[in-house]
Amino acid sequence: MALLTCQNLSLGYDAKVILHDLSFSVGSGDYLCIVGENGSGKSTLMRTVLGLQPPVHGNVLAGDGLKPNEIGYLPQQTVVQKDFPASVKEIVLSGCQGRCGIRPFYSKTEKKLAAEAMDKMGIPHLASRCYRELSGGQQQRVLLARALCATRKMLLLDEPVSGLDPKVTGEMYRLIGELNSRDGITIVMISHDIAAAVKYASHILHIGSEVFFGTKQEYLKSKTGRLFTEEGGAGHEYGN
Repeated sequence: MALLTCQNLSLGYDAKVILHDLSFSVGSGDYLCIVGENGSGKSTLMRTVLGLQPPVHGNVLAGDGLKPNEIGYLPQQTVVQKDFPASVKEIVLSGCQGRCGIRPFYSKTEKKLAAEAMDKMGIPHLASRCYRELSGGQQQRVLLARALCATRKMLLLDEPVSGLDPKVTGEMYRLIGELNSRDGITIVMISHDIAAAVKYASHILHIGSEVFFGTKQEYLKSKTGRLFTEEGGAGHEYGN
């Protein structure tokens, strides 16, 4: 059953439509990578799915009991966010805010949830460290742990390996893959790296002059997939 369905979406901002009539669905346990050129509407699509901005036209529907506060989100980091003066534990716990309602404190259950998320990301030893003092890879693990506190069903990740070195990038992809295969969490990830998308994803949404949505195998056989994985080379990346 589909966790998320987008029907005939048109997306844009400031009265400018940048993406027309987009339809796709994400099933429970899927690993969907969204690829496309800069300015094609990938981040706008993610913000629309999260309800942070309304679609120009069309609908975003949640299914299988998915609630808006059960979607974990890891946005692209800004320079200000990278310099945030809080402890790792505080930042991870803040992912539980959607569970607190009007309660001004975290329960034992939420503190346990945060500890489990840090353990999955291999960062319990960093709990008391200041976030701003961490490396880029460590910061991304913290933010992924924070996103995990909000969900047991779906993670939306906006270029989670941007700016990381190849070794750390591989570790992040491994952690994300484990969350999908081991924990059954549905992944929707924006990526500029098509080679990584076809390596790790089960489904591809390619946004551009033509739109493709389907399984990885279908993408590799499609005109768009062949263009970007054969003629463009297996290591094709869009610019940041």
